[in-house]
Amino acid sequence: MTVEQNVLQPGGAAKHQQTFLNQLREITGINDIQVLQQALKDSNGNLELAVAFLTAKNAKVPQQEEATYYQTALPGNDRYISVGSQADTNVIDLTGDDKDDLQRAIALSLEESNRAFRETGITDEEQAISRVLEASIAENKASLKRTHPEVWSDSPNPYDRKRQDNCPVGLKNVGNTCWFSAVIQSLFNLLEFRRLVLNFSAPANAQDLPRNQKEHRNLPFMRELRYLFALLVGSKRKYVDPSRAVEILKDAFKSNDSQQQDVSEFTHKLLDWLEDAFQIKAEEERDGEKPKNPMVELFYGRFLAVGVLEGKKFENTEMFGQYPLQVNGFKDLHECLEAAMIEGEIESLHSENSAKSGQEHWFTELPPVLTFELSRFEFNQALGRPEKIHNKLEFPPILYLDRYMHKNREITRIKRDEIKRLREYLTVLQQRLERYLSYGSGPKRFPLVDVLQYALEFASSKPVCTSPVDDLDASAPSSGTLPVQTTPSTMEQQGPSSSDVPSTSPVQRSVIHKPFTQSRIPPDLPMHPAPRHITEEELSVLEGCLHRWRTEVENDTRDLQESISRIHRTIELMYSDKTMVQVPYRLHAVLVHEGQANAGHYWAYIYDHHQNRWMKYNDISVTKSTWEELERDSFGGYRNASAYCLMYINDKEQYLMQEEFNKETGQILVGMDTLPSDLRDYVKEDNKRFEKELEEWDAELAQKAQQEKLLSQIPRAPAPSPAPVQAGEPEYLEQPSRTDLSKHLKEDSVQAINKALAEQEDRGPEAIMDTVMLTPNMQGIIMAIGKARNVYDRCGPEAGFFKAIKLEYTRLLKLAQEDPPPECDYRLRHAIVYFIQNQAPKKIIERTLLEQFGDHNLSFDERCRNIMKVAQAKLEMIKPDEVNMEEYERWHQDYRNFRETTMFLMVGLEFFQKKSYMEALLYLIYAYQNNKELLSKGPYRGHDEELISHYRRECLLKLNEHAAALFESGDDQEVNNGLIIMNELIVPCLPLLLVDEMEEKDIVAVEDMRNRWCSYLGQEMEPNLQEKLTDFLPKLLDCSTEIKGFNDPPKLPSYSTHELCERYARIMLSLSRTPADGR
Repeated sequence: MTVEQNVLQPGGAAKHQQTFLNQLREITGINDIQVLQQALKDSNGNLELAVAFLTAKNAKVPQQEEATYYQTALPGNDRYISVGSQADTNVIDLTGDDKDDLQRAIALSLEESNRAFRETGITDEEQAISRVLEASIAENKASLKRTHPEVWSDSPNPYDRKRQDNCPVGLKNVGNTCWFSAVIQSLFNLLEFRRLVLNFSAPANAQDLPRNQKEHRNLPFMRELRYLFALLVGSKRKYVDPSRAVEILKDAFKSNDSQQQDVSEFTHKLLDWLEDAFQIKAEEERDGEKPKNPMVELFYGRFLAVGVLEGKKFENTEMFGQYPLQVNGFKDLHECLEAAMIEGEIESLHSENSAKSGQEHWFTELPPVLTFELSRFEFNQALGRPEKIHNKLEFPPILYLDRYMHKNREITRIKRDEIKRLREYLTVLQQRLERYLSYGSGPKRFPLVDVLQYALEFASSKPVCTSPVDDLDASAPSSGTLPVQTTPSTMEQQGPSSSDVPSTSPVQRSVIHKPFTQSRIPPDLPMHPAPRHITEEELSVLEGCLHRWRTEVENDTRDLQESISRIHRTIELMYSDKTMVQVPYRLHAVLVHEGQANAGHYWAYIYDHHQNRWMKYNDISVTKSTWEELERDSFGGYRNASAYCLMYINDKEQYLMQEEFNKETGQILVGMDTLPSDLRDYVKEDNKRFEKELEEWDAELAQKAQQEKLLSQIPRAPAPSPAPVQAGEPEYLEQPSRTDLSKHLKEDSVQAINKALAEQEDRGPEAIMDTVMLTPNMQGIIMAIGKARNVYDRCGPEAGFFKAIKLEYTRLLKLAQEDPPPECDYRLRHAIVYFIQNQAPKKIIERTLLEQFGDHNLSFDERCRNIMKVAQAKLEMIKPDEVNMEEYERWHQDYRNFRETTMFLMVGLEFFQKKSYMEALLYLIYAYQNNKELLSKGPYRGHDEELISHYRRECLLKLNEHAAALFESGDDQEVNNGLIIMNELIVPCLPLLLVDEMEEKDIVAVEDMRNRWCSYLGQEMEPNLQEKLTDFLPKLLDCSTEIKGFNDPPKLPSYSTHELCERYARIMLSLSRTPADGR
């Protein structure tokens, strides 16, 4: 059977058996081919069931070592083969019998902790906030494990979903489908692949299809893929919905929404489906010739496997798609490839008499699109579960594959032998260098140069003698050590202190009695290690020898290091000659996985070949990126993110990324012009639907503006005029600007703070800083920095920062746990108190604290400025994807809503007390509605609902009485004003009171207002009044609870945090002194 026949044969199950065997081998670490085949057979080809079967079986049975690496080269195997070496699955276990290891680990941990305290003066407890902050920067993210389907919710504003200029279109995540987005975007940005998909046409006899289940699935998928690609080309939306294509795939995977697919498995299946779909078309269009499948020509290559098995040579040609590579134990992509291309003992390949077994792989034909599948998962036999390999693996933007080509095998073998020889010599040199750098025969070793230098320093030292007591007095015991015990009589006998006595004078020491011997006064000891007896001649000879030896060792060490560097450089340049850089492949896409083996998130970095820049495709988000960011997220070793799939394209095949041209004009075709007519019509229809959304949104905004204009024409009492504060930063994060705080004022503030700290250490910042006009946030931060000054002075700005931020967090946590009276609401003073009470995620609280410490206005003195810079540096280290900024913004938006609700309530109550009920009503209505929405998320998100409900209800009753009095006056102007109040204010509010049937007082109030107006029906009145009443009553008596369009919220004045807290406390205190009927 030829290679083409093998590739294009219809038997899909047999064709991929070897692929599944390879995947089972990589996941489970089992090499026994018979066991793997039996498991695959028992599971009816279901990979997940096979893994479950093997892991359940092998969790109890140790893995048997089988030398089956050569099986893939035997005749009869399919085109998919296993390349690379087996991953090491050994696990170090400290729970075993080796107690010494465990004790050493504990001792090292304690020693590390104690050393950290000695160096920084900060306890483990004080470093807790540091560890929490750093965890969001450099450690693993447990939050990356998406156990629930992640579905993007569309913004109600269509302009938020509008595509900007020619920015690439994203793909919506419709439930753990980041794997789909990453692969599809990588393939879509291959222009040749895009053309093939867009120009695919169903077979002419499609009405007779499907002839089998495969065609029933593949052709609909191709149709949906064409539609999806067309939208990615010409849509006016920022992102599009791939649900229909995804559903077809999920049916094939037989998975649910909570399962996340493997990129490698999905890519295999996707290319198989496309291959089958194009094969149907190719067979229809063939004209007596063997059909060509464009998917095979684009993604599949061939290699030759040559080797020896039990002394017999063999040679086999195989076809491959995605080429799997082992990651564990290798530092870069070339090392992975070298290990994959050589298996077993290959020295005997050219000898006739040998029984050794081994094989080499040589590429005979490379595909235009070469995909490497990086095996970053392995099965841990001890734990009985798969684990991700986080090792660092580097890969280049340009990969030269000449050394792996069959035509270059002779020169490559020569170079490999030379590299092997150089590495053996390199190992010898490194061992020799190590003897110089780690000299000694004991457990502790030092560089020989330093040893000789220390010996020289010792020999040159002059002895300076002193008694042991002098030595003790000169170095007073530090905290935690026991002082020398002396008796009172001894102290009296000593007389003057040792510092006043010459070093040569004897000193009376306390007598220590032993059972059989009397202690003697030890002889004088030198203050520093030094030779006791050495002549000038001896010293001269010794110094000369040590100097000479040190110079010789330095020269030897330098020569070894230079030799090692030269060998490294020679190895690096081994394949740089012109003959070995003729097959360049450029990196096109990197598919990144972040998380663990069982869960995580996928995104893709894709190279824009026309703009010469990298782009990051992360579901609906498409942003510009850099090679540095790609390195950080893709190489691995830094955190739980690493490349899982690399897509290279032949840099000499220009057609892969070449734009289309108009055959008549020669102009480049872009956008919609590249689409076939049917897809162009499809995209135009979708764009029309989106434009209609935009028009409806504009009309809705225009209607709201018109309503606001009409309402503004109603005469109203003047609103209170608090002193405005310039809008800028969010009010709860506001800080005095640099222009508002002169240098003199800053110095006065610092002096006042330091004075208050010295006088009243235990008082809170609110009490201490009454005279210093700073926001509560700034007060707390400066107080914390002041309390941390000892740590700052002793250990530097970073330690001072961690101490200060811990102190501030502890203070805010204490405030959050208190139960203050209504007039003293700490949530208004500090956003973090609000976050803590409502159990916000730690990352949200941490970032908010960092932003407050990193505020540019924190520049009162040098200490504040340095701590501010540390906080800013910590903020810059946090990558955008390490903190969910959408969640962060939602929490801060909730807090802004809370403050806004507070202002609505406060202003409404102020108007109510001034009997300006018309103005008060709108503020109280919005206070109640916003507060209800806040309380739906948690009991501490808003204010007392009963309080707001009471004053809203009272305000409506007062207005109703006022409107009724105006109606009773009989004056046309007064009657009209009264009906305006009812129609514009009262009637629209009634559904708000009736919507909640549990609020009995609200229902009673509505009935009272209706009864008041119905009482006029039996009274005599002017015909015009009767007509107006008849026209008005149906609106008032409407029992519908449908909330009709209401006016936009009234404009709120701006308040500083101090002003807001002061006014809120004042109004709440006045309410507590005023009896509230029925409340």
